[in-house]
Amino acid sequence: MTEKLRRILIAEDDDDARIALKLMLKMSKFDVLEALNGREAVDSVFLNRPDLVLMDLSLPGIDGLQATREIRQRTEFQTLPIIFVTGYDNKETIDRIQATGGTDYINKPIEFDDLKKMIEAHLAKRS
Repeated sequence: MTEKLRRILIAEDDDDARIALKLMLKMSKFDVLEALNGREAVDSVFLNRPDLVLMDLSLPGIDGLQATREIRQRTEFQTLPIIFVTGYDNKETIDRIQATGGTDYINKPIEFDDLKKMIEAHLAKRS
């Protein structure tokens, strides 16, 4: 019997960043979904029920913060790990991420080993 792959949604509008993340996650044996904007991210969470979300802060349409607020309004997604991927490394941004319901954050440029450890830690809490 094969083990079910854990599903991760990447919400990222930058093609290069999204593709790089997708390749790294697929090499680490994750099932990967993609969203190019905040609305797609919210819709994909509701439809596909990923195990974890990598959320860019600056997305077209609704940003990552608003997308997270909408996701958190639904009871079944209140504990869904949402890791923000951001180039903004200041206290105000981190406070906003936490206030919105972001589970964690990682700064760009991403060290994939650090991200992988973070993902695995959050997924282990949900097992």
